[in-house]
Amino acid sequence: MTRTPVVLIHGAWLHMSCWEGWAKRFATHGYAVSVPGWPGEDDDVRRARRDPGPLRDLGLPELTEHYARLVRGLERPPVLIGHAVGGLIAQHLLGADLAEAAVAIAPQPPPGVPAVETRPSLASQIWGPPVGHDGVVPLPRSQFRHVVANAVGEEEAAELFARYAMPAPQRLLDDPQSALAVDTDNPARGPLLLVSGQEDRLVPDAATRSVYKLYGDSPAATDLKQFADRGHSLVADSGWPQVADHVLGWLSDNGVRATEGHRRFM
Repeated sequence: MTRTPVVLIHGAWLHMSCWEGWAKRFATHGYAVSVPGWPGEDDDVRRARRDPGPLRDLGLPELTEHYARLVRGLERPPVLIGHAVGGLIAQHLLGADLAEAAVAIAPQPPPGVPAVETRPSLASQIWGPPVGHDGVVPLPRSQFRHVVANAVGEEEAAELFARYAMPAPQRLLDDPQSALAVDTDNPARGPLLLVSGQEDRLVPDAATRSVYKLYGDSPAATDLKQFADRGHSLVADSGWPQVADHVLGWLSDNGVRATEGHRRFM
């Protein structure tokens, strides 16, 4: 018997440490959890914020290949849990048969979702295209509050910003929606759970519902869970245990156990 690996993939404007609660929760339930950061991302959020330069040349293809290499280096296909762009990458790798199952939380939509429902979102509608410096784009605290932590109180929003906020690579933000295709028709892939916050302003609930519809013709298991009164920070704010516990229950319901017989990559 071996422990099932779980790989947590974070999104833009949040540091890898946003998964700290999830990592402990899933490890407690017996999963072998890893939280690999982006290429060049320091594992200390303060150092990463002071020097985000190593991320400046990171685009979606490079970020996806980074996680594909990590996944292929595991002894068996993992469960992938991704947030925002991490959710898009998780879907791509699942469709390529590199994962046993995937959970995409507030995922950046793949090609095929109408642009009006995707991230030309409130952020760009209000402030226009983000302006970076040295190849990275900071999200000021007021904007972080408005589009990431809008569904929590002022004090918690400030705590989330101080604890997890990170500049994002300009190149990654500029990559078009078509930069990463997802095989939504793969009948042999593992189960997929899509999760949305109904108050999300960066990846609207409507966009995640549209992603769910893209999988409508696939016989592979695909589920959608919508959390009322939750915004884009739902993986890191005080309500994260509710989301994590739903994911744990969903994995169990779909036969993805924390320990089971060894299954190698084909």
